[in-house]
Amino acid sequence: MKTLKTILAIAFVVSTSVVFNACNKANKLSTTEKENLKYLREEEKLARDVYLHAYDKYGEEVFKNISNSEQKHMDKVLGLLEDYKIDDPASSTVGVFSNSELQNLYNILAAQVDSSLKEALIVGATIEDVDIFDIDEFLANTKQKDIIKTYENLNCGSDNHMRAFTSKLSSGYNYTYTPQYITIDEYAAILAAQSGGCGKK
Repeated sequence: MKTLKTILAIAFVVSTSVVFNACNKANKLSTTEKENLKYLREEEKLARDVYLHAYDKYGEEVFKNISNSEQKHMDKVLGLLEDYKIDDPASSTVGVFSNSELQNLYNILAAQVDSSLKEALIVGATIEDVDIFDIDEFLANTKQKDIIKTYENLNCGSDNHMRAFTSKLSSGYNYTYTPQYITIDEYAAILAAQSGGCGKK
């Protein structure tokens, strides 16, 4: 029979191990990896907030659906921030950002959304374009398996979103989006692939 003293000793060892492992995990990341996660958390928020703004203005379901997906992306990045003991930079207020670059970009894109539904869809394609470009770069800067898996799943989601926005532009406006950040070859591969299947690896 285990005594109370033994039980308390075991509990102390377990709790100490948990704290040690958490601290050890937090120390695994470079400054670049930490900054990339913080930036991506707000970059996914920018996508969500712009799409919420577009949905409020036009009532187009694609913006509602993809804003919900972007919320899931935000949550996945938040999970990594919490795992690695990194402060969350994201404000709970829509359209407000800690990063001044992203704040300025949000203001520009929200104004472009206001001009027309076509422009709002172009904004959507552009956001996914830059998201994929940035995540490709972030992937090259980490060897952490959990971070790599999250980045790959987010890129898969952005591929789906890119196809949705460009399809709307093509069918509704006979407009062909030209990538501004990713390569033409990467863009062509995205359009040729089928949607779905993210997060199942």
